[in-house]
Amino acid sequence: MNHFDLTNHFLIAMPTLADPNFSRTVTYICAHNDEGAMGIVINRPLDLELGEVLAQMELDAHDPSVSARPVYQGGPVHTDRGFVLHRPARDWGSTINVTAEVGVSTSRDILEAISTGDGPSDSLVALGYAGWGAGQLEQEMADNAWLSGPADLAIVFETPSELRWERAASLIGVDLAAMSSDVGHA
Repeated sequence: MNHFDLTNHFLIAMPTLADPNFSRTVTYICAHNDEGAMGIVINRPLDLELGEVLAQMELDAHDPSVSARPVYQGGPVHTDRGFVLHRPARDWGSTINVTAEVGVSTSRDILEAISTGDGPSDSLVALGYAGWGAGQLEQEMADNAWLSGPADLAIVFETPSELRWERAASLIGVDLAAMSSDVGHA
């Protein structure tokens, strides 16, 4: 099978993708190999603030701006588990290094560090992740469910979440509004 590696790429939902888990999403692909793919949806903030997650873990954020940060719906798999997409890619208790610059961690120690102000300079906290079995993502790409392009970390960490879908597509020269089947309808 011809394998293309989408690690450190954005997976951008086509306007026609109707799956409610992924409609109008941008997913940052953390790992992609012959066994499948794993990513974090970066533009679906939950009605949940990081302070609430930290409180459930009996941690207290020293900085109110940390407590007020949104927590994202990272995908439909393991929605009860926290995943922290971060840079720099320091090795926390349980970390996958996506690149030399970016990691994704699932251990308590990174959240403790974020709560005390000693965490990574950039982070996005999500509940759950998106996962694909062997060949599944390749098939969905062949079916035109997704666009993909190299990730831009400014979109992950600096762009308001409601703008990430359009900005990720514009990186690869795609105007999603022009492609949308419901242009002009509220």
